[in-house]
Amino acid sequence: MFDHCLYFNTTALARALEREWTLAFKPFGLTPSQAFMLRAVLSRPGMLQSELADTLSISRSTATRTLDGLQRLGLLERKPTDRDGRESAIEPSAGAREMHDALNAASGEVTRRLKKVMSTAQFDETVSKVKKARDVLE
Repeated sequence: MFDHCLYFNTTALARALEREWTLAFKPFGLTPSQAFMLRAVLSRPGMLQSELADTLSISRSTATRTLDGLQRLGLLERKPTDRDGRESAIEPSAGAREMHDALNAASGEVTRRLKKVMSTAQFDETVSKVKKARDVLE
């Protein structure tokens, strides 16, 4: 019925991928949203909250809620900037830095598993096409 519906198929795909990454990040006590945000902060410590929201293609209010959760878990700190008192630089905690490699490995394992199931070529093509569609619609 919905074989040619972009919304239905991408939403169904998103739910399947959410399950995969939920299992991958469960040992860390993190949701996929929290884990991807933490990975972004670990890759660019000191990023402004607005830059983080842009990097993850999420609203600033969604970024705030996810950051609040990570801060409650003791995985990051918000530090005021000299430029603007309304903006915060986001810094990972020592505990977050300790789990950096393991988070990346868990995510990499999901990617390897999906490439095995789909084939590397189909995986890479799907990611590329979804990203292009997203770029056009943003």
